[in-house]
Amino acid sequence: MNTQSLPRTVGELRATGHQPKSVKAEIRDNLLAALRAGRDPWPGIVGFGQTVLPQLERALLAGHDVVLLGERGQGKTRLLRTLVGLLDEWTPVIAGSELGEHPLDPITPASRARAAELGDDLPVEWRHRDERYTEKLATPDTSVGDLIGDVDPVRVAEGRTLGDPETIHFGLVPRAHRGIVAINELPDLAERIQVALLNVMEERDIQVRGYTLRLPLDVLLVATANPEDYTNRGRIITPLKDRFGAEVRTHYPRSLAAEVDLVRQEAELVAEVGDPLLEALARFVRGLRESGAVDQRSGVSARFAVAAAETVAAAALRRAALTGEEPAVARPIDLEAVPSVLRGKLEFEAGEEGRETEHLTHLLRRAVAETARDRLAGLDLRPLADAVADGNLVATGERVPASEVLAALPELPVLHEVAARVGVTPADPAGRIAAAVELALEYLYLTRKVAKESEDGAEAVYGP
Repeated sequence: MNTQSLPRTVGELRATGHQPKSVKAEIRDNLLAALRAGRDPWPGIVGFGQTVLPQLERALLAGHDVVLLGERGQGKTRLLRTLVGLLDEWTPVIAGSELGEHPLDPITPASRARAAELGDDLPVEWRHRDERYTEKLATPDTSVGDLIGDVDPVRVAEGRTLGDPETIHFGLVPRAHRGIVAINELPDLAERIQVALLNVMEERDIQVRGYTLRLPLDVLLVATANPEDYTNRGRIITPLKDRFGAEVRTHYPRSLAAEVDLVRQEAELVAEVGDPLLEALARFVRGLRESGAVDQRSGVSARFAVAAAETVAAAALRRAALTGEEPAVARPIDLEAVPSVLRGKLEFEAGEEGRETEHLTHLLRRAVAETARDRLAGLDLRPLADAVADGNLVATGERVPASEVLAALPELPVLHEVAARVGVTPADPAGRIAAAVELALEYLYLTRKVAKESEDGAEAVYGP
């Protein structure tokens, strides 16, 4: 949108019939418009459609400040950032105003004085909605001055008195006037700092160095917290919890399809990773969330699944560089890179020291077996097992190209059926076909129909 055609003074703005609107009313109107038009107001949010989003929408329609409560890696911050899309794309502000005040509704003494002096000639600027979202990671060293404001010694040195409102350097919350303030990990804020937010949320004024400025701040305050933070690292003080109109619980993807969709959307894959491998990784992560060996209080972040997929793609890309194979396509052998690389992203229960890799390997193999069983259900793989038993050894690894995997086996009709089950055609690159064949071989190994020997983790051989 070309903002040059928009009103540039208060007089021009008033002539258009424009009326100030609170940020919560703005969000309510835009959310209702999206719902009525059948447009998704939450682009990129996966797995919350029937659970979290209806609760959040009701909270926003009610004009409530919101805290999202959930374990790490459940997409809380991502969800908060999509709130920007519910703001008007452009909004008028007083040109040069420190707090981005509405030209028809100034709130600071300085802006009111300018409005009285200039009248209809008060200059107007247009601010994009992206500039109206402010995010703060709560850390123990956060001060009241950071959030609310403090006296600016430079302005005092210029001759202003301490009682002059213009001596205040405003903090993050006042500067977000007419916008959204998001505080991540709210319980990490010291309790005395949380107290500073009480007046902002209820009375909508701020107190700095012993005197009060009655500023009718217009902000939507949203925050995130982990359930354990209420009793462990910190807590949200009771008066502040009471001022949040809504507490919405988030969760990890509840279906396998949502988990796969999330990984596919978020992962930046440097090589092709087929749906069967992504499904295996999704099952692997879901198994970790149910494992008694993993500390479930810290959770298994969705970022783990994303990092796992990126690791598998990187392993495929490395093999392509070593073998000259193009394009780079991930195969089941690349899954073996996941446990050792990502072990440090998990927290295990006490007493599991030294067995971390063992647990991860076991759960990964079970995930692969479940994926193959689901994909290849009803297929008779005995001809493939018999071919291996007859001496057709199949080697795979980081230096084995797809063509060698396929050349090691005779022409078998069952291999075409296997490929079809995973969405691969004879015209596809050798890497995709080899990935399907390896999935069937790995399933035979995991169900003890063939053997598998590994040499230093670099190469594996399927045999009788």
